[in-house]
Amino acid sequence: MFDRAALNAALVEGAGLDLAALAESHPSLFSQAAVAIAPATRQAMADIVAAIESVVALPAWQQRVLAGAPALAQRSTPARSVFFGYDFHLAVDGPKLIEINTNAGGALLNTCLLRAHGETAAAERIEQEIVAMFRAEWQLERGDAPLTRIAIVDENPAAQYLAPEFELFRRLFARNGIAAVIADPAELLRDGERLLYRGEVVDLVYNRLTDFALEAAVNADLQAVFAAGGVVVTPHPRAHALYADKRNLMLLSDPVALSELGVPAATQEILLAGIPRTVAVTAEQGEQFWSARKNWFFKPAAGFGSRATYRGDKLTKRVFEEILQGGYIAQEIVPPSTQTLLVDAVAQDMKLDVRCYTYAARIQLVAARLYQGQTTNFRTPGGGFAPVFAA
Repeated sequence: MFDRAALNAALVEGAGLDLAALAESHPSLFSQAAVAIAPATRQAMADIVAAIESVVALPAWQQRVLAGAPALAQRSTPARSVFFGYDFHLAVDGPKLIEINTNAGGALLNTCLLRAHGETAAAERIEQEIVAMFRAEWQLERGDAPLTRIAIVDENPAAQYLAPEFELFRRLFARNGIAAVIADPAELLRDGERLLYRGEVVDLVYNRLTDFALEAAVNADLQAVFAAGGVVVTPHPRAHALYADKRNLMLLSDPVALSELGVPAATQEILLAGIPRTVAVTAEQGEQFWSARKNWFFKPAAGFGSRATYRGDKLTKRVFEEILQGGYIAQEIVPPSTQTLLVDAVAQDMKLDVRCYTYAARIQLVAARLYQGQTTNFRTPGGGFAPVFAA
C-alpha cells in the first residue's frame, strides 16, 4: 500500500525535498499505483538483456556499429557505463523491447517509491549497489586510486525535469564518503589533462547530458579531458554508440544481419521474439510507409526519450514529409499493456511501460511508468513512476 508519509520522509532525508512542494512542480512524477508482473516475464526481460549484451560483445558487432559512430565513440574505455535502461512493452506473447537508453534517469526516485510501499530494505540494497557501481567504474579505469569527487553533469541542471534526482545522487555519494557536485558543463574547465569544477579536480563525471558524443561547444573542455584520459565519464559515448543508437535495433531485429554477425541461433530466437521489427525510413519507400503508417512508430535515430516520436495513426502528412527528409527509423507498433487506477475517485485506464535498470548485464531495479497519450510524458494525473513487484 502506498504510504505518502514514507515517500515524503524519503525525499526529505534523501534530498531535502518536500513532497507537497515537489507535487506543485512535478504533479505526475510519482503514481500511487504499483505494477505486478509474473516472474516469467521478468526472466524473459532478463533473457533479452543477456542476449543483447552477448551480441554487443562480438567484435563483428562493434566493427559494424562503430564504423559510422562519432570520433569520441571510437575511444575504447574500460568503464562499462552506468544506468542502462531497457524499456519494454508487455505484450500478450511476452515483453517487447522498445528501446535501450544509456543514461536512464529515475533509479533513485524509484528507491524512494519502494520506501513508500514498505520496501525499505530493498531500497537500501539498491542504493548501495548504485554506489558500488560507480566505484566499480572508477576502479576499472583507475584501479586502487581513491575516488574523491564526482560531478553530476547536465545542461542547466536546475531546469531539468529530473533535477530532484540529481540532489538525491549528490547526497547519496556524500553519505558514502564521495564529494559530489551538480554542474552545468560550462562550469567545467580544462587544466591540462585535469577537469576542474570551481578550482577542484573532478575524478568522475556522472554524465546526464543528451549530447551523447560530447560534440556541443559547451562540452569542449569535458570532451578534451576525456579524450586525453584525464577524467572518467560514465555513461560514455562508446556505450551509446554500441547500445542506444536506435539504428542498432534494425540489426537486432533482422535475422539476416544477425546471421552475418555470427549470432548463435538460440540467441537470434530470443532477439527476434523480443524486439519488434525496426527498419530505416527512406524517401523512396515513402508511399509504402504512408499507406501502412498505422503499423509503425516513427522515431529519430539519434533522438532520446519521446522527443519527435510519432505513432503512425496520429501522423499528419506535413510531419510525415519532414520524417522523409532522413534520420528516422520505423518500429512495428506493440501496444502497451494497461492498468486501471482510481484517480480522484474515477477509474482511469493507464498505459504502462517497464524499465529494467542494468549494469554489467545484470538487472538492478525494475520500475514502470504509467501514462495516457502516445508516449510516456509525466503529465498524466495519477501517472508517473510506479514500483514493480512479483505477481
